[in-house]
Amino acid sequence: MKIEDKLKQRDIKPTAMRELVYEVLDKNKKALSLYEIEKQFDNVERSTIFRTLKTFQDHLLIHSVDDGTGAVKYALCDDDCTCQPDDLHVHFLCNKCGQTHCLRDMSIPKMDLPKSFSFESANFVVKGTCSNCK
Repeated sequence: MKIEDKLKQRDIKPTAMRELVYEVLDKNKKALSLYEIEKQFDNVERSTIFRTLKTFQDHLLIHSVDDGTGAVKYALCDDDCTCQPDDLHVHFLCNKCGQTHCLRDMSIPKMDLPKSFSFESANFVVKGTCSNCK
């Protein structure tokens, strides 16, 4: 499916910048920080990239990852993702290269919260050494 169609599928108006940011996220196959995305472009304002990421997140095209490094990272959602608790998955942070990978086949364990608590989000990060750094 073309990038333009993927954006339209999530009710996002395709623009050149949005398509380029999507392409960067898609080709890297890992979660990227705003800085890492920004490095892929010449002469693009950081605020433009951030607004694009915010639009993607608002329309459930990407999810954000707090992997404990101090920089929020962003990764593409699966096509059928609704960013509900059942869609959440584990992330892996390599201690050597600093890359964060989505482990889509590993769901975050179900949260049995007390009745007076309401679930908003969960973050589960496994840290170790990735296959590229071994």
